[in-house]
Amino acid sequence: MSNFITQTMIETLISSKTRIKLMLKFFLNSNTTSYLRGLEGEFGDSTNAIRLELNRFEDAGMLRSYTKGNKKFFQANTEHPLFNEVHSLVMKYVGIDRIVENVVERLGEVRAVYLVGDFSRGINGDIIDLIFVGEVNKEYLIQLIDKVEPIVKRKVRYLIYDKHNEFEETWNKREIKPFLIWEEDKAKQEVV
Repeated sequence: MSNFITQTMIETLISSKTRIKLMLKFFLNSNTTSYLRGLEGEFGDSTNAIRLELNRFEDAGMLRSYTKGNKKFFQANTEHPLFNEVHSLVMKYVGIDRIVENVVERLGEVRAVYLVGDFSRGINGDIIDLIFVGEVNKEYLIQLIDKVEPIVKRKVRYLIYDKHNEFEETWNKREIKPFLIWEEDKAKQEVV
């Protein structure tokens, strides 16, 4: 299913733009947490609209909440029976599934692929930032990205680290951690 069809389908089925923003926020990267006022500033929507949708997700068991200080934080409930399906749908909406399918399989000795930038924090954007770890054929990567960008209707930026420890030294110091979207060991396990 093409990215455009997936986007159109989701936007037709889910008429609330706020609900779509919340799905991206919490179900793209399940480690993402946020609170009402933070979402208000990020989305530019009214607190009432956001609160209504947060309550719906929480009542359905799709989000968990906890209180820290005087703020109520929300996070995706990864134990919910539909979590994996919603996560997959959001990945398709953004186009990340197409990037992984079309790029990683043919690049060489890729060990892992991470999502960073806005999308790793659950914020919709025009640029998908990726980190590849392993021995990557850079010329071929550029050709594949040129093919994928029109499909996903977003720019794709990337960094390449030859070794995992080099990647960890750089990114472990950062407040916002990269979000693992593909790993060689997990891919091999799924084939078996």
